[in-house]
Amino acid sequence: MEDNKTYCAADYKSNQSVRWCPGCGDHAILNTLHKAMAAVGVPPHRTAVISGIGCSSRLPYYMNTYGFHTIHGRAAAIATGFKVANPEMTVWQISGDGDGLAIGGNHFIHAVRRNIDINMLLFNNKIYGLTKGQYSPTSDRGFVSKSSPYGTTEDPFIPAELVFGARGNFFARSIDVELQTSQEVLAAAARHKGTSVVEILQNCVIFNNGIHNFITDKEHRAERTIHLRHGEKMLFGPENERGLVRDGFLLKAVTVGEDGYTIDDVLVHDARCESNFLHQQLAMMDGHDLPLALGVIRDVASPCYNEEVTVQVAEVRARKGFNTLRDMILAGETWEV
Repeated sequence: MEDNKTYCAADYKSNQSVRWCPGCGDHAILNTLHKAMAAVGVPPHRTAVISGIGCSSRLPYYMNTYGFHTIHGRAAAIATGFKVANPEMTVWQISGDGDGLAIGGNHFIHAVRRNIDINMLLFNNKIYGLTKGQYSPTSDRGFVSKSSPYGTTEDPFIPAELVFGARGNFFARSIDVELQTSQEVLAAAARHKGTSVVEILQNCVIFNNGIHNFITDKEHRAERTIHLRHGEKMLFGPENERGLVRDGFLLKAVTVGEDGYTIDDVLVHDARCESNFLHQQLAMMDGHDLPLALGVIRDVASPCYNEEVTVQVAEVRARKGFNTLRDMILAGETWEV
């Protein structure tokens, strides 16, 4: 919050008509993003929203902030440059599973590795929506689409696995229909120093309707998802009667009070543990044998690339006496042609 001013969600909304299909999960994500920004309190004029190409990438038009609708797969690269050049700004990057993990996959993993202080929102509907229904890097093996009429013969990326493979320090997950959870994880992402990645499972009503129904339908959601909160027991189920326990090096779901398991056996979530061993196991659960993990799974402090670059520039400038880029270039070995 700046100058003790309190902001509301409406302060972050533009006057543009929202042009997504009726029923698209993007509407819910936009609504929770406005609320999360208001909760964090960074002023709109100190906020930038940068996107690539895809249905989700229309989002900057609906923000009363600085915005940049860029080119396919390059949102992370442009967001990186913007943040380094404008370290006082809060930067949100919006990408879909295709834009972020296919053509933009290289930029995605290196932004995470460098730990740029940006907030990356990955809308995952397991389909290319804007280009009308081709399979994406997160589509399941065997998925039938316009570009795979006989079923894909590939295994998909799991976004969390990429984040941890790139040594990421913040990963959270929500579902478009879980408005409170989405607002919670988006606010946590904004407060994290460094690259934060939030995967939101989103429904495309036109080309992939119901792809997440296994975990999103109200009848089974409590059994097939678990909401992780730092410092709290890993409990789930309609009455929080089930919990996660250690089973050797792996995890196991048990019913508290049965087979000798008590509440003391249930693990406590530690999102701030530097080792990502348990975080990876939690993030890889898929709602079948073990519940899909929602909430903030990993939130660990680590040096930010943009802050380290700013410090380095100041040190070199003071030591070498550079005032301009030309000074620096001419300080090296030069010759005339």
